[in-house]
Amino acid sequence: MEITGTVVSLLPLQSGQGKNGTWKKQEFILETPGQFPKKVCLSLWGEKADENKLSVGDKITASINIESREYNGRWYTDVRAWKIQKDSGSSKGSESPPPAEDNFVPDSNASDDLPF
Repeated sequence: MEITGTVVSLLPLQSGQGKNGTWKKQEFILETPGQFPKKVCLSLWGEKADENKLSVGDKITASINIESREYNGRWYTDVRAWKIQKDSGSSKGSESPPPAEDNFVPDSNASDDLPF
């Protein structure tokens, strides 16, 4: 399943020690576009939190899994992102411009004949 929207908030990075080792989780709030925008809390777990450096204002499409579980008579729902694709318009200048050509100044007196 996929969801598209704008990152409106980054929650603090959480980490801890579990029975399977160290874990970390980055949660963020995604606002969907449309006439009636919705806000959804998504989470990135483990190395996905390191791989996907998100910033407020990023426009993304997230591939997600939704899972609910019961604990002591209450139900908890987790929306876990397993793939993040940033939209090309939200790079905010992170891409460097193409390298400039050497400062080549054509000789106005040179002939247009090629040497070969």
